[in-house]
Amino acid sequence: MNVKRPWIYGAVALLAIGGFGLLAACAMHGGNKSGNANVPQPAKAVDLDRYLGQWFEFARYENRFERGCEAVTANYAKRDDGLVSVINACRVGGLTGPFKSSEGRAKIVPGSDNAKLKVSFFGPFYIGDYWVLDHADDYSWSIVGEPSGRYLWILTREAKPAAAQRTALIERARALGYDVTMLRETQHD
Repeated sequence: MNVKRPWIYGAVALLAIGGFGLLAACAMHGGNKSGNANVPQPAKAVDLDRYLGQWFEFARYENRFERGCEAVTANYAKRDDGLVSVINACRVGGLTGPFKSSEGRAKIVPGSDNAKLKVSFFGPFYIGDYWVLDHADDYSWSIVGEPSGRYLWILTREAKPAAAQRTALIERARALGYDVTMLRETQHD
């Protein structure tokens, strides 16, 4: 076979990579109902060193990438290259289900006081927005969203926060403009 146009292979590969990136962007931002049409800007700066470590998901808006997940945790750590390591983990199908984790990385959005990050779980594409909308002064809880209002997470340092704290966190999400009837509480051991 005589190949007269070797450049075509590179063009096809470039189109395939671009198509994958477009599909990934659509998957991240499509489908879910918005629980907040007017997502606020983050309320305060984030001290990254204090924010790092393990978080337990207390509640979330249901989403494709966590469907069926319980005992959800997120671990954040500094990397040598200045990025933030992200390891999300859960038990699929219930507390005794198989363990699943996904590893990614995040970079701080310049000028955001460390309250906005761009997250990537595949390749060089930083398409996920991670906004720390509010957090406790002692970093015992955090409310995380993104600009579309389709995703919301309430994170705590304890797997099972006290009833008063759970109520206060749900009310804080409501005060930020979120439809709290869309929240799904996460089960933990």
